Amino acid sequence: MSNRSRMPTREEILHGPVVATMFRLSWPVMVSSLLNMVYNMTDTFWVGHLPAAENAAAVAGLQVAGPVVWFLIAFAFGFGSSGLALVSQFMGAHNEVDAEKAAGQTMSLAILLGFAVAVIGVVLSPILLPVLTPNRAISANAISYTRIIFIGMPAIFVSALYAQIMNAYGDTVTPMLINAVTVGLNVILDPLMIFGWGPFVPMGVAGAALATVLCQVLSAGISLWVLMTGRRKLRVTWRDLRLETAWVRRILRIGLPASVGASGTSFGFIVLMGIIGRVPNATIALSAYGIGDRMFSITSLINGIAAMVGQALGAGMRDRATAVVRQGTTAIVGLMAVASVLLRLITPLVFRAFIPSHPEIIAEGVLFMSLFLWANPFFGLMMGVQSAFQGSGHNVPNMILDLVRLWGLRLTRCLDRHDGQQCRGGLALSHSCIRGGLAQERDRALASS
Repeated sequence: MSNRSRMPTREEILHGPVVATMFRLSWPVMVSSLLNMVYNMTDTFWVGHLPAAENAAAVAGLQVAGPVVWFLIAFAFGFGSSGLALVSQFMGAHNEVDAEKAAGQTMSLAILLGFAVAVIGVVLSPILLPVLTPNRAISANAISYTRIIFIGMPAIFVSALYAQIMNAYGDTVTPMLINAVTVGLNVILDPLMIFGWGPFVPMGVAGAALATVLCQVLSAGISLWVLMTGRRKLRVTWRDLRLETAWVRRILRIGLPASVGASGTSFGFIVLMGIIGRVPNATIALSAYGIGDRMFSITSLINGIAAMVGQALGAGMRDRATAVVRQGTTAIVGLMAVASVLLRLITPLVFRAFIPSHPEIIAEGVLFMSLFLWANPFFGLMMGVQSAFQGSGHNVPNMILDLVRLWGLRLTRCLDRHDGQQCRGGLALSHSCIRGGLAQERDRALASS
């Protein structure tokens, strides 16, 4: 397969048919997104097959752990949007030297922040997690999982930032191939380490975390090797990695709003976990929400709008950027609608596969998904709007949308409810309200791009 057939060239990104080019650029990213979901879903699947006396608390522990991990990494991950915006705009302007410099500076910041988050996470997770739920079995599983994940945080940061940098450059295939290798290895290691098959000792949820970290270390090593050898044209040198004040300020200026929005949203999810963790039968509620949340994530496929908008603006083609947002968002909304219908049809089967020994969790999970999935196309609209802002380097609107949709609607709705079933219903309805309201923001996003 030729390089041209694998990914669009700069000229195709700037002048080719919008939807066809977007899907040609996006399909490897979509596959990568699905592979990333496999990491979490594989953990949940195998943990759900632990003995019946353990599996519900273990699955619930994974769900409680998720928002805490994301809260501590979200602030740093927000700066990845700086790298995407800068690299894509420099490529659109035919300035590969500065594109490589932006990539190197962003990667160095990611490595430093990864080590900082690792230390903070290992120290804080045993303190924070028991606050979210009085159930000791759930919090113990969450602590066991998060402490190992945080140790591997520098590698996780490198892998994630490499994917964003290469997507902005226009190469979406290489990150997908790296993901495919490491996810395949994770699928093999997970049951070995969780159940202690072969030469391994049984580790339960700690085994799931260790398998993920080992795979992310491999991914980070391959990513850095490809980036610094120039195997995919974009090449970062040691000089590019040496932090420079002017570049750091530029990255912080673009990335800070995205980081505030992401960390504010993730803190809201911590509060949400604290609410669900205190309802009657919290183990059932958290397990059902955890499996449903991972199923929903499958439909949240990353799109190529941000990179195409960035390159169009870098080339001074504002009309092209507007056309990309309009046509690309329409295509994403349609895709999300189809995905929602298909996922709703298989929801009962998926829940039975994940945790077959608890029919009450299956019933609650089906209820959650039936309330939630109908609003998914509106989430596609939000993705298009936010991608337009991200590609243009304007992250303040995204910060506002992220904070309002969680704190303004979802949590206030859930806080008004008092039992587990109503809380999950309020959660789903609050999602629907904010996504529907995003239709009013669409024209503003197009103008700002």
